[in-house]
Amino acid sequence: MMQIMFTVYGEPVAKGRPRFAKRGNYVQTYTPVKTKSYEDEVRLFATKAKGSGSTLEGSVSVFIYISFSVPQSYSKRKREACLSGETKHTKKPDLDNVAKAIIDGMNGIIFKDDSQIINLNVTKVYAEVGKVEVLVREE
Repeated sequence: MMQIMFTVYGEPVAKGRPRFAKRGNYVQTYTPVKTKSYEDEVRLFATKAKGSGSTLEGSVSVFIYISFSVPQSYSKRKREACLSGETKHTKKPDLDNVAKAIIDGMNGIIFKDDSQIINLNVTKVYAEVGKVEVLVREE
C-alpha cells in the first residue's frame, strides 16, 4: 500500500470562483490569480513528495489537516484559547473550498483524477503557523 505525505507552508488559500471577462464578442473564463498560484504551489510539493513513483491509479483516501495562524490582533487570552483548541476556526475560508484547492493541485500528479478519492477527511484548526498537511493513501 502506497502513501504520500507532504506539507504546504503558508496560509491556506480557498479555491476561488471562476471569473469571467468579456473579450470582444467572446466571454473568457479564468481562475483567480491567488487560487492558481496556490494550486501551482501544491502541485510543486506534491511532485516532490511523489518523487519518481507513478501516479496512483486505484482508489485513494485523502487526509487534509488545515492549520491557520492565529490573527495578530487577538489578545493573549484569545490566542491561547485558539491554540489549545478551545476556540475553533469557524471563520472564512470554508474548509471545503481549501480542500478543493489542495485536491485540484494534486490532480494528475498524485492521482490521475479526483474521482478516485473514496474517502476524504478534512480538519481545520488554529496553529502557530499556517500550513496544510496532506496524506494520500492508496486503498
